[in-house]
Amino acid sequence: MVLPNLATIFILLTFKYLLRIGTGDMKRYLSYTITDVHQGLTVEAYLKQVLNYSGRTIQKLTRKKGILLNKKNAFLKKNVNSGDVLKILSLEDTNFGVEPEQGPIEILYEDNYLIVLNKPSGLLVHPTGQTSHGTLSNYLAYHYQQHGAICTVRPIHRLDRDTSGCVLFAKDRRTQAYLDKFLKEGEIKRTYHAVVMGNIDPSNGTINLPIGSHPAKPNRRVVTEAGDPAITHYHEICTSSGVSLLELILETGRTHQIRVHLSHLGHPIVGDRMYGKRSDLISGQALHAISLSFLHPFEQRVISLEAPYSSSYLRVLEAYALRSEQQ
Repeated sequence: MVLPNLATIFILLTFKYLLRIGTGDMKRYLSYTITDVHQGLTVEAYLKQVLNYSGRTIQKLTRKKGILLNKKNAFLKKNVNSGDVLKILSLEDTNFGVEPEQGPIEILYEDNYLIVLNKPSGLLVHPTGQTSHGTLSNYLAYHYQQHGAICTVRPIHRLDRDTSGCVLFAKDRRTQAYLDKFLKEGEIKRTYHAVVMGNIDPSNGTINLPIGSHPAKPNRRVVTEAGDPAITHYHEICTSSGVSLLELILETGRTHQIRVHLSHLGHPIVGDRMYGKRSDLISGQALHAISLSFLHPFEQRVISLEAPYSSSYLRVLEAYALRSEQQ
């Protein structure tokens, strides 16, 4: 019998070690070196304030012993010093959150952290109620699957079913935490175009009216003093044939905010069956999330994107002889 030499044994052991890495025995950590600016914060405060981790994620990391300070398990209340190295276990996604389903998506931008899609009118962003299939999120999950990535679908904001345009998704928990914070602090600029009935006066202004639930119709919203603060900035692009094309920027993001504000002022959006009346020109409201602008959470550059009009939206503009820079 021929005994294996030392070189052969070394190769076999190396292969077994690499095999263990490939099967997930090696955990992946994100490393952060504490700077003078953050010296004195507790580990928990650093995770929340600097890295934007949620309390739920911190609890999950604690259970997995996934927070290391200078290579030792960290106590959340321990203060950090300049030069300390904090390592955080990377919590990998294990599912898509929705069932992948083949369907068309229009990608406006994509990188390793986030993706922005141009949602068509008539499509839900995410499953809700009894609808579990045929949404933009189902189609995005299929896109991830076809590219060999397991990413939970994480919409940062939503559009109504019949509103088209830009929708932003995060690909991981950390990116989601940053983008959620940006959205909450008004650092994601969302611009809309709407075709409305009549000529709004003044042609430029701000609508600052609180919005709450309708007392008798839970699916609707109304302007009410008991509602949440809601602020919409607008300006008129052009007007023709008794309708106007408006550009609107959201400062807050209440449900149906633009639709409710404009209807309350007596200028409902063309085709809005809930807050105005239906139109033969378009199946839903003529509201389009035209652009999205935000600071990339990790690359320190501004992402500015524009979603082209759909054919049905163009049909409305042409029918009323309205012109915009996109045409």
